[in-house]
Amino acid sequence: MRLSLAVAAVAAYARFALAQSTQFCDSGAGNLCFQSFTDPVHGISFRMVFPTSTTATEFIGEIEAPTGVAWAGLALGGGMLNNPLLMAWPNNGALVTTARIAAGYVQPTAYTGLTLTTIAGSSHVNSTGWKWTFRCQNCTSWSGGSFDPNGTPVMAWAYGATPVFTPADPNSNFAQHDDFGFWGMVTSAAHDANYQSFLNGGGGTTTAPPTSTTTTTSATSTPTLPPAQATPYDYIIVGAGAGGIVAADKLSQAGKKVLLIERGGPSTAETGGNNIPPWAKGTNDTRFDVPGLFESMFTGNTFWWCKDTNFFAGCLTGGGTSVNAALYWLPTDDDFSTGNGWPSGWQQAGQYASIINGRMPSTDTPSPDGKLYLQESYNVVQQILKPLGYSELTINSNRNFKDHVYGHSAYNFVNGKRAGPVATYLRTSKARSNFKFLQYVYVQSVVRNGATITGVQTNDTTVGPNGFIPLTKNGRVILSAGSFGTPRILFTSGIGPTDMIQVAQKNPTVGSLVPAQSSWINLPVGFNVQDNPSINLIFQHPTVDAYDNWDSAVIWDNPRPADAAQYLKSNTGPFAGASPRLNFWQALGGPDGKTRWMQGTVRPGAGSVTTKYPYDSSKIFTITVYLSYGITSRGRIGIDAAMKGQALVNPWFQDPVDKTVLLDGLNQIINSAKQVSNLTLVTPDKDTALTDYVNNYDPSAMCSNHWIGSAKIGTSNTTSVVDSNTKVWGTNNLFVVDASIWPSLPMGNPHAAIMASAELAVAKILALSGGP
Repeated sequence: MRLSLAVAAVAAYARFALAQSTQFCDSGAGNLCFQSFTDPVHGISFRMVFPTSTTATEFIGEIEAPTGVAWAGLALGGGMLNNPLLMAWPNNGALVTTARIAAGYVQPTAYTGLTLTTIAGSSHVNSTGWKWTFRCQNCTSWSGGSFDPNGTPVMAWAYGATPVFTPADPNSNFAQHDDFGFWGMVTSAAHDANYQSFLNGGGGTTTAPPTSTTTTTSATSTPTLPPAQATPYDYIIVGAGAGGIVAADKLSQAGKKVLLIERGGPSTAETGGNNIPPWAKGTNDTRFDVPGLFESMFTGNTFWWCKDTNFFAGCLTGGGTSVNAALYWLPTDDDFSTGNGWPSGWQQAGQYASIINGRMPSTDTPSPDGKLYLQESYNVVQQILKPLGYSELTINSNRNFKDHVYGHSAYNFVNGKRAGPVATYLRTSKARSNFKFLQYVYVQSVVRNGATITGVQTNDTTVGPNGFIPLTKNGRVILSAGSFGTPRILFTSGIGPTDMIQVAQKNPTVGSLVPAQSSWINLPVGFNVQDNPSINLIFQHPTVDAYDNWDSAVIWDNPRPADAAQYLKSNTGPFAGASPRLNFWQALGGPDGKTRWMQGTVRPGAGSVTTKYPYDSSKIFTITVYLSYGITSRGRIGIDAAMKGQALVNPWFQDPVDKTVLLDGLNQIINSAKQVSNLTLVTPDKDTALTDYVNNYDPSAMCSNHWIGSAKIGTSNTTSVVDSNTKVWGTNNLFVVDASIWPSLPMGNPHAAIMASAELAVAKILALSGGP
């Protein structure tokens, strides 16, 4: 098993929107009163209770699961990477338990830094499920992490529906989890004076399963604050990502009273971020500022990833633009063509591409000294591409040329640091008195009276009465919460397919916000979704410097001294750029007569290697091959009972022709690579057929996190969610401006394309009559 990247995505700080534990007093465990969280989808409960000491290093825990749960695990640090994972599963009427830890996206190995003792009298396996009660000693801190036994730390859970490979063996391997999630464990309310007396007599030898009853009370709540005064706004924009920040800037520039709401917190130093690597202490060089720290985004205490989706989504100021590799490809004219699904009136890509490039120029020499670093993989891959008829150029110098072309990766870094909309559009917005920016505020729904939106509902009572923020007369709401966040808000607001609105209606937290069924607006929210299918090819060449495979333990904790010193002195060197070094495109014809575009990204190092043959990990590099513009497969996203966004239908290879075309492109690259001296294909290795490699590719690894289409733009309310002005069908004043309106994938990574579409969308919104 390889741990999926998504398992790492957890927020360590979650003021809002994260479910919290409640009290559970267990008669089957000496009436100890635990803090308990139960996942509403699978019915698995995770519990903790501590001694009275607020600095305890141990706790008593429980995992209780119904029949059908093959295994379950509790991750102590709020993520599966570099944090202890306590696991249990039933086997022939008994429980098998283990402690594991994973340093990367690989099978977790045994963890020996703590002591686990199963409490037999409270643990059992029976016809309705199983329960593991255990004592965990030396469990509140470990190398590289800890949690507060007197606070509200974030915990993570994982669940498997497939039995582990060798159920009798506590060291057994197991398949990747089927689901996971996060919650806030209120450890401050989990200290019980009966803790020690239970241990003194609670670990007995009783074999009959005890009868358990529950007593549930409310969790410790936030003190009641004085009623907040409601401030109305002309425009309320939900989500401070590529779309929302651009929209907020353009609308505030037009003199409108604008509120921009972000559910997460700061990112770069400019926004108040202070997540600084150990080697840069005393500077303002945060993880989000330093381009070379991009690969460290996926490990450690990853508070920046959204907690309510199985896929990577940035929940912080800047959204995905603050946590991506910052590849910055100006959109082509074809991207906005009617052939790509855009309504008439959107064919102005050139004009808006020029606007965003004027404010935020691209560069393919990100180091301010003008030098290119770590170019060995670039030099090798040139030898693969040139025999295939590729030409080299500065790619953004001719944004429409995307066939048999390659060049240095283009970024929107400025002076060796991440820029993006945060350092441009948000900066100018914040200088205006008619603009307000809220962070750590979670929007649950829009509030509407029939077709008219009156404001937004949040769960922060400091921003308005009961968390409600109103609009001015004729005011408008713009959803820019992303391809997963925007549908969630629409579902809770009674907009979308009936099955998803019903899921939201049954949720105990937001169900009361869903309007009466007579007011529901039936639209295909969550359908028509696309994402680039991507496959990694890993090569070895003696000239390549894999740069320690961008291992977080190196680039974050202990980088190469000369490179760190160079960056701290002048913002130059390898840390001035993210890991990609080369990009390429090629148009590929398919047997269905349609043309699809293949995109490639080349970077030194690799995140995961699969081979039974020896290789030199210091000499490897990765070519990630995507399909982009022209793909025909579609998927569907929705929510589960916990309101967590997920893929109901994966968007990759639903049309088998997409796979046929991508295989063609991969074969071309591999066959050409055979002619390059000293170049070895490591993954897939020589014993693995390419077709088998692609057919068996892990869907979670195939995901590029370039999701589009869940609130598709169009000309009919039966096939789209928003009209040609980005207004939600059936409403008077609700709009969507983010990646979710894109009808089909653009040629390249969508960062710049989303910003260009936001520029155009705001122009259309301001031109509409009846606004504020």
